[in-house]
Amino acid sequence: MRITGPGSGRSNSSTSAVFFFLCFYRETVNKIMQLHFTKDVLPDSVSTDFQNLNKFNEQQFLRLIEILFQFLLEPKESDRFMQQLSAFAGDHGMSAGPLRNLMKSVLLVPQGALKKNLSQEQIKEDLVTLGLNEDKADVFSQQWAEHYAVLSRLAVRQTLMVNQLVDMDWKFGVIHFYPLLNVWLQLKLVIRKGNSTENVYMELTLPQFYHFLHEMERAKASMDCFS
Repeated sequence: MRITGPGSGRSNSSTSAVFFFLCFYRETVNKIMQLHFTKDVLPDSVSTDFQNLNKFNEQQFLRLIEILFQFLLEPKESDRFMQQLSAFAGDHGMSAGPLRNLMKSVLLVPQGALKKNLSQEQIKEDLVTLGLNEDKADVFSQQWAEHYAVLSRLAVRQTLMVNQLVDMDWKFGVIHFYPLLNVWLQLKLVIRKGNSTENVYMELTLPQFYHFLHEMERAKASMDCFS
């Protein structure tokens, strides 16, 4: 025979109420936190990690951003990336494990931003939304703008290395806000993945597009040499 105490019913009811409240709270927070770089639901730890970045002084933060972008520019150097973080942690009396986890959270932003071709302003908005203060978000977004062209080329190169390029197309666009005139170009790559194809879109400025064409011409010349 199962014996139920007088408060058991209320306890189960309270547990259910707490559960539904937490679900409602999490969904509400996700709606409020509108991010450009991802539409996925992020763990609470990601926002906590960005808030913890505010605890670093200016010199420490600049060094971490330098390490981060060095890894983004040379993604094959993962061992060096981890070693640099361990050295940084040792120099500042920190544990290497938590710092590595923090930087993994930070990496989510530039990696997602590359896929969506985010601007400097959009990156900064996302960083502030995640809890980074204005000054540090400004420094980070400036570094993003400085390295964006190279990072975009690396992303395209990686896509073409992994997948077969079937077709490529582009179209120009103009945004006119007097007296400013902004000309951009949308690049469409059709790549083959297994038995299906997928469209990959990128937005480039004119200088970035001209540089991309130059790189494609160099690649064609190299292929012609082997033909």
